[in-house]
Amino acid sequence: MLSFRAGLLMGGLFSALAAAAQSAQPAPEAMAALAQVQPADLKAHIHYLADDQLRGRQPGTPGYQLAVDYVTQQLKSFGVKPAGDKGSFVQRVRLRRAFVQPGAAFSLRPAAGPAASLVSGQDYVFYPNPAAPAVQVDAPVVFAGYGITAPELSYDDYAGLDAKGKLVVVVRGAPRAFPSTVAAASQDLLLIMHNAVEHGAVGVLVASTNPKANVPNLQRGTYSVLDERGQVAASRTFLPGGQLQLAGSLTAATLQRLLSAAATDTSQVLGALRQGRPASVPVPGQVSATFSSRYQDFDSYNVVGQIRGSDKRLRREYVVHSAHLDHLGVAAPVQGDSIYNGAHDNASGVASVLEIARTYSRLKQKPKRSILLVLQTGEELGLLGSAYFASHPTVPKASLVADVNTDMPTIIAPLLSVVPLGAQHSSLAGPVAQAAAALGLTVEADPEPEQNRFIRSDQYSFVLQGIPALHIKYGNRTADGRNNLSELVQKWRAVTYHKPQDDINGLFDFEAGKKYVQLNFLIGYLVANDPQRPTWNAGDFFGGRFGQLQKSKNE
Repeated sequence: MLSFRAGLLMGGLFSALAAAAQSAQPAPEAMAALAQVQPADLKAHIHYLADDQLRGRQPGTPGYQLAVDYVTQQLKSFGVKPAGDKGSFVQRVRLRRAFVQPGAAFSLRPAAGPAASLVSGQDYVFYPNPAAPAVQVDAPVVFAGYGITAPELSYDDYAGLDAKGKLVVVVRGAPRAFPSTVAAASQDLLLIMHNAVEHGAVGVLVASTNPKANVPNLQRGTYSVLDERGQVAASRTFLPGGQLQLAGSLTAATLQRLLSAAATDTSQVLGALRQGRPASVPVPGQVSATFSSRYQDFDSYNVVGQIRGSDKRLRREYVVHSAHLDHLGVAAPVQGDSIYNGAHDNASGVASVLEIARTYSRLKQKPKRSILLVLQTGEELGLLGSAYFASHPTVPKASLVADVNTDMPTIIAPLLSVVPLGAQHSSLAGPVAQAAAALGLTVEADPEPEQNRFIRSDQYSFVLQGIPALHIKYGNRTADGRNNLSELVQKWRAVTYHKPQDDINGLFDFEAGKKYVQLNFLIGYLVANDPQRPTWNAGDFFGGRFGQLQKSKNE
């Protein structure tokens, strides 16, 4: 059941949808162009991009470069112009793979009694620091609950807690009263780290609440993006700027050990948090942490093309259609197959953007704003290609007005309804409603809010830069009236998602793919022709947090 706040938020979305659905139909030329979308063209793109010769499209490999070359050639064939670095179709994304060297040390020094050493990989794990090869931290500790400060929702884990110069320990979660997308973002490590830095912390450790869970296995390293100066520009486990020296994970047993020094325990603090009450507490004593990191740097690429707008003023602004081009490469075999082809994830999304580009190319009268087609690297490494593009775009940053992202649309059944993840936070709900109505689709709330999908795809990188964004996913509606499509998707995902079985021989409904292309195109087209650029809703969580970043660039 939706919480009261979530119900209000979704009610606002559906009110906007109902109002927008009464507006005028899209231009006949646009509808005529939509009718020319061919399922066979989608299938052809997916067939190539998910072929074994591309070896799973892992960034930095020859297979990924084949994918770059393919989508570049396709965009050229549609008359799309380059919008990458130095007049090319590509934006270089310098990736850094970092590892923690053997010999990391972490000890607890209580207020009274001897220090106790913890075991790396067993009691804790440190995330490699991509900016500092050697790290040493000696600091007091505080437990800060979920690590959330949300005055707009009357919640603050840092209220009355002094975290300056200290190591902050948190658990992942959010109060039940939070709307699903806000709850998902509140649990994102980036926001947790940002909030800790704003309160003066020198490090963040995320503790598990599951006594049986191990710390993450980081033997394959973590990834970041370097800018042109060689400085860290984006990461999912590190904050650029160097304010935060240390990040990592703790087991539930280690958390209990820390809390016992504060005369409390996990059952007390977790019980309070579940009831929506902060349970933050200082931990007597100090910790000492020492570790070093090593790096492997390599280049990958975003592909960026543009379709010039027709309005002399508005053509200086851009609507982005995005999808991630990478996948997992070659890894552990499953049922004798070790190539993770990524046909659905995300060759289908890339195919959608290519066919969107083809549809724009068929218009004699281009939309008023310009269109960017962005195929991003490093999504599977932590939304890195999109994070770099959104923060270092190849066009003026203030000119980006919206992102319409396509990630694994899951085209396995007829598309009758959709979930516009993120649209409820901005005026993008309007064009979504108008486009859906034009195509005979209904719009629904997220059937799987626990999947946190809003923050797990590339549109979130644009949101973090203050740019309204959305990601269209399937709804629950089915032709037989049972309206339980999510059940089929869950079964499919269990045997296919992030496995070698996600190849062109799997389950596909290319007519559903055609509908995705039509809907995403139409949303972007409507935004590109609207005299007003998209805006965050008044009082919105994301608009309040990040909207000022974009607003300040437009003033």
